[in-house]
Amino acid sequence: MPTPHTRPASSTSAAARTALFSVAAALVLIAVKLTAGIASGSLALISEAVHSGTDLVAALLAYMALRVAGRPPDEDHPYGHGKAEHLSALIEGLILAVASIAIVVEAARRLTDPGEVTTSAWVYGTLAFVIVLDAARATASWRASRRHGSPALAAGALHFAGDLAGTVAVVVGLILVDAGHPIADPIAAIVVAVLVFAASGTLMRRNADILLDRASAPDVERARRALAALEPEVEVRRLRLRTAAGRHFADAVVAIAPGAALSQAHTAADAVERVLEEALPGVDAVVHVEPGGGDLGERVRAAAQGVDRVREVHNVRLIDLDGRYEASLHLKLPPDTPLAEAEATVARIEAAVRDEAPEVTAVHAHLEPLEAAASAARAQHTRDAGAVLTAAVLEGTGIRPSDLRLVAVEHGLMAYLTLALPGGTSLAEAHEVAGRARRLGRESDPAIVDVFVQTVAEQRPG
Repeated sequence: MPTPHTRPASSTSAAARTALFSVAAALVLIAVKLTAGIASGSLALISEAVHSGTDLVAALLAYMALRVAGRPPDEDHPYGHGKAEHLSALIEGLILAVASIAIVVEAARRLTDPGEVTTSAWVYGTLAFVIVLDAARATASWRASRRHGSPALAAGALHFAGDLAGTVAVVVGLILVDAGHPIADPIAAIVVAVLVFAASGTLMRRNADILLDRASAPDVERARRALAALEPEVEVRRLRLRTAAGRHFADAVVAIAPGAALSQAHTAADAVERVLEEALPGVDAVVHVEPGGGDLGERVRAAAQGVDRVREVHNVRLIDLDGRYEASLHLKLPPDTPLAEAEATVARIEAAVRDEAPEVTAVHAHLEPLEAAASAARAQHTRDAGAVLTAAVLEGTGIRPSDLRLVAVEHGLMAYLTLALPGGTSLAEAHEVAGRARRLGRESDPAIVDVFVQTVAEQRPG
């Protein structure tokens, strides 16, 4: 089984063999073009030889990059070495850009002094051989890049196709020279240089985007469509994609029902990984699951209520500012709370609200003291209500809550309880038990305004 983050070894070695073929072809083309260019005095042919020289360097870089990219992940490179290919292709683009500028400078000089260009059947025969070889290596590299998902080979195929177009331009230029137009040769050289420069620009931009982890818009759209089609629906809070050596890496943060058990979270993560794999074959996905919540107001209230020393939260109001919200809320703290500590509590509340509800951009908290007598009475009432609720749930479901917390809210008490069920319990059964416990809890004491039930798999000893 291939190591994660890498291609199979056989695929990498096949891609490296294709790169070696390109090295051999570049050596042959340099010799043929340079010999024909010197013999004929054609700048266009000599320019093509220079172009093939850069292709030789590029092919060697691609070969070395493929050898590096095929290494498995290690401690220093946990995502593998795939970006070596893109670095190679970026260097190749820089070499081509410099070579094309040099060709243009020399061609511009020859426009005023074309010099003598001599053609012959041998020169045209050489160019025919070059065209055939360019077509063969461009086709071989393109097919190999598609088969192995190699950007280095794809870059080589693009350049070989540019070589083919450049050679055709040289042939046209030499035909025009034979027809009595000597400046056709430097013009053909400029055409070759423009083709090379355009190819190098495309190559550098494409690989720089990958090295900078720029997300591909079509890939992101495919991933989002796949996640949106999940049943049951999963809230996607964040999705990040990047690509290296033809492989996708995805980081996703999704939210599920806050009462869901660990097994449900694991199932949701598996489902997200599965649909991402279907949308982007070979993707390496990391999924983080967070508890979701109810509506925004409930999430703001719950976040504030969970902060230490907060005894009551009421008058929660939200202001919608084009999709971003400001929240205002009234908080009751113990009356003996020092002002500095109260301010620190407000800061913790603001942080908790922003963590739970990122769409809230500002939190305005009004502090009020909780009357001591009322507080004591409320504490006693809370203890009594807890005992009554526990007894009601145990009698009605046969399960004693493994955890119970009662929180004072504006109109009474909010109960948070956990029920441990056998590991083989189905999700449907767990949901039914949770619903029954919620109903029993609400009916156990008029002061209990709502009950939040979380079901988990019970832990067996050993």
